[in-house]
Amino acid sequence: MKALTRKPVLMFLGITLILSVILYIPIIGMGMGTQGFLTLGIMWCPGLAAIFTSLMCYKSIKGLGWHWGETRWQLLSYFLPFGYAGIVYGLIWILGLGQLDLTTLSSMVTVPGFIRLLILATLGTGITALGEEIGWRGFLVPEMAKNLDWIRVSLYSGVIWILWHTPLILFSDYHSYTPIWFGWLCFAVMVMGTNFAYTWLRLKSTSLWTAVLLHGGHNFIIQAMLDPLTLNTGKTFYFTTEFGIGLAVAGVIVGLIFWKIGDPLKKKTA
Repeated sequence: MKALTRKPVLMFLGITLILSVILYIPIIGMGMGTQGFLTLGIMWCPGLAAIFTSLMCYKSIKGLGWHWGETRWQLLSYFLPFGYAGIVYGLIWILGLGQLDLTTLSSMVTVPGFIRLLILATLGTGITALGEEIGWRGFLVPEMAKNLDWIRVSLYSGVIWILWHTPLILFSDYHSYTPIWFGWLCFAVMVMGTNFAYTWLRLKSTSLWTAVLLHGGHNFIIQAMLDPLTLNTGKTFYFTTEFGIGLAVAGVIVGLIFWKIGDPLKKKTA
């Protein structure tokens, strides 16, 4: 816990909280947590807090991990969500827990549909993911890693990430069509599990872009593709979306895999 007593971490968390509360109020008041410029704004609160804190404490933002790093880690980061989400939704369709919407699928493979998906994949998910990830993985994770092992960094940063989303889940429309407590629990498990991947890849690559690509790929494949492709057959929402059992289980499995791989900062010995 020594990292949490450090001035930069506390300053970052404090600024993030202040900026977020300013936007939580109108978002919750309007009940709109999934659309509009306010949502874009709140996703940039951690990023702005990280930039300000870096300038105040280190007189530079170079430490946020702007360099690209090894391309293999970037590719793994972007396509990892395609793997775990694809398996989850594939099983849902096969087991009849949800139905593949062939009409939507046919519209996606048209030229206009493809262009729309391409825009979502690059601009839509990338810009919003960048705002969060400058804060969470650009600043918070490496700052905490100065004093904590990577497991505790994953756990603590995961809890912070969950708590930051919680007001939007509980008090706006950022949830699914299941009981809110159920959706929050599934979301929390998914976030905590996948956060091990975010942390591992950030520390291994020393690049912010692994987190941006992982976050953007996750949002794109699930929110822009798989959810629209899935028709409700009765209990479907209990298994799909970020608030269902499917991705919660996937998150646990992903977390266990990266935990099993081990410390990303440990150097191999001959």
